[in-house]
Amino acid sequence: MTRRELIEYCLTYAGAYEDYPFDEGEWAVMRHRGNKKSFALIYERNGNLCLNVKCEPMRAEFYRKIFSWVTPAYHMNKIHWNTVTFQDGTDLDEVYEMISHSYELTKPKGKKANGS
Repeated sequence: MTRRELIEYCLTYAGAYEDYPFDEGEWAVMRHRGNKKSFALIYERNGNLCLNVKCEPMRAEFYRKIFSWVTPAYHMNKIHWNTVTFQDGTDLDEVYEMISHSYELTKPKGKKANGS
């Protein structure tokens, strides 16, 4: 998978957009239009394509234990974020599930009814 392919996949999610908030432009941040929260950060590190995704803490730990290519997130909260380092053996179906989970955790919440 290439960096562009990963970005294009993230853009298939409703309301997703691509942002480059850091001066160097090396990190593509995939965000929700409704709240501007990031759900995926795409970058290269040590010559490898990497992806940071948000995750519920117990699930994050589970992924780290079963996949050698998942580690506590680089430059992020290590409890709630994981880094996926793409290499031989990276399971793309699992990566897509991680992106979906991150998207759901960070998406805009519904509006509350008045008087409740």
